[in-house]
Amino acid sequence: MLRYEFRGEIAPAVETEAVFVERCAAWMTRRLEAAGTWRAWVADTGHAMVGTIWLELVEKLPNPIGEPEWHGYVSSLYVRPEHRGAGLGSALLHACLSECDARAVDAVILWPTPASRALYRRHGFAGGDDLLERREGKPPTDRDET
Repeated sequence: MLRYEFRGEIAPAVETEAVFVERCAAWMTRRLEAAGTWRAWVADTGHAMVGTIWLELVEKLPNPIGEPEWHGYVSSLYVRPEHRGAGLGSALLHACLSECDARAVDAVILWPTPASRALYRRHGFAGGDDLLERREGKPPTDRDET
């Protein structure tokens, strides 16, 4: 499972892959129901899934000023190491952000890994050392051009 691989690159697992996959699959199945707020995209080779990205749509309180009433939380953008550098991460992120744009999401937030920070900045995210944000219709103010 891609989620297990992704998090395993960050820190050692505290449960077996089989136990985690069962628990995570049940969680994902519930969250991806038609009326749910989670969305997911995958990249595959035709034989195996090699990448994924998740988006949670977070409803804002209603407001009277014409501001969009949704936020987006991006999580778990991962491409298997042997498939990196071919544009799959950008394609997954583009699909996710296209959904945000279609739904007029006000702010999209995420917590990047050090290795992913440049990718997110290329796609309009800005912010400090931890949290990055992309705002609808507002250019980033601290864009890293590297």
